[in-house]
Amino acid sequence: MVAEAEIVYQQSIPNMLDVKYRLCVAQEHNVKVEVSPTSPSIQIFSQVRVSSESFSTETSSYESAVTRSEIIEDSIMETPAAKFIPNVRSGSYTEIGPRVSMEDEHIQIDDLASHLGFVFQCPIPSAFYAVFDGHGGPDAAAFVKRNAMSLFFEDANMLQSYDTDAFFMKKLEESHRRAFLRADLALADERSVNSSCGTTALTALVLGRHLMVANAGDCRAVLCRRGKAVEMSQDHRPSYLPEQRRVEELGGFVDDGYLNGYLSVTRALGDWDFKFPLGAASPLIADPDVQLVTLTEEDEFLIIGCDGIWDVMSSQYAVSLARRRLRRHDDPQQCARELVKEALRLNTSDNLTVIVICLSSVESIVESCPPRRRRFKACGLSEEACN
Repeated sequence: MVAEAEIVYQQSIPNMLDVKYRLCVAQEHNVKVEVSPTSPSIQIFSQVRVSSESFSTETSSYESAVTRSEIIEDSIMETPAAKFIPNVRSGSYTEIGPRVSMEDEHIQIDDLASHLGFVFQCPIPSAFYAVFDGHGGPDAAAFVKRNAMSLFFEDANMLQSYDTDAFFMKKLEESHRRAFLRADLALADERSVNSSCGTTALTALVLGRHLMVANAGDCRAVLCRRGKAVEMSQDHRPSYLPEQRRVEELGGFVDDGYLNGYLSVTRALGDWDFKFPLGAASPLIADPDVQLVTLTEEDEFLIIGCDGIWDVMSSQYAVSLARRRLRRHDDPQQCARELVKEALRLNTSDNLTVIVICLSSVESIVESCPPRRRRFKACGLSEEACN
C-alpha cells in the first residue's frame, strides 16, 4: 500500500451541512437519502470559530484497549478482514426516565459521505453516531449536537482520501482528538452556555472496514463480536483507579465517588467553572480515549448509550439481550427501544439514550449461533412409542 501525502484544507464545511441529520438509508451502495427538517428556517449545524491552540493529549490504557502496535499491524497486514465490508444500518431510542428534565442528546447518520456532500472514488460505508449526556442543564449537550459537524469534521475533506494504512489511521485519530478539544474551547467561548454546564461525549465513526470510537465521560460503546461483548470505551469515573491517580496528581480529590465532591465524571466538555485556565493541566479534562479496530465478519453490531443504560446492566447483558431481539425481528430501532425499556424495568434513575448500529446482516447473527439440540421424551424400551 502507498501512503498518501498529508493535505491540509483550510476551507470550511459547505452550507449543505445545515440540514437535519435524520436520514433514511436504503441499501449499502444504492443509497437514498431523505431529509425531514422540522423547520426549514432553522440551521442545525452552525459555524463555530475557535482560535488555534496547541493541545497536549494523553491516552489512558486499560484492559480492553487495542494497543497502538496492534492497530498499526492490523492496518497494514492483509487479513480476512480486508474482504469484509460492513452493512451499516441503525436505530435509536430516547426516554426521559425518572428525571424531571431531559439532558441527553444524540446524532445518528447512516451515510456520512452524502451528509457531508462528497463522493468517494470507490463506494465505502461511512457513518457517524454520537451520544451526549449533559449535566448542570441541557445547554452544553444541545450546543455540541447543534454544531457537531463543523466541530468534528473540520477536516472532512481528509475522509475522501481514505486508505487502510497506518499513516491515514493515525491522522484520523489525531483529527478526532482535536475535535473534542475544539468543542471544549467552543463551550468556553459560548455565552449562551453557563460555565457550570457541561456534557460527556462519545462518538463512533465507521469508515470503510474501520471503526473508531472516541469517548470523554461515562457514556459507553460496546461491540458485539459473535455474541461476546467487547468494550470500545472506558467509563471515566472518579472510582476508576487510573483516573483517580491522574486527578490527585493534578491537585484534585475524590470524595464519595465524586470529583472534587461535585462531578461524577473526570472527563467532560464544558464545565469551565471546574477547569483550570487555558494552558494549565486540570483534574477535569476533555481529552478523549480513542479506540480503532478493523471490523471483520465476526462483528455483528455496536451499542452506544448514555450511562442511564449502563448504570443498571452490564455490557454483556445488553449485548446478549440485543442479539436475541435482532435475531427475532431484525429491527435496530425496536432493539434500541427494548434496551431502554429493560433499563427502566431495572429501575434506572437517569435519562436514557441508546443507538444500535448493525454491521452485519441478521442471517450472519443466526448462523453464528450453535444449532439447538432436539429434545426427546424419555420412555421405557417396552413402550411402542420408542420403536
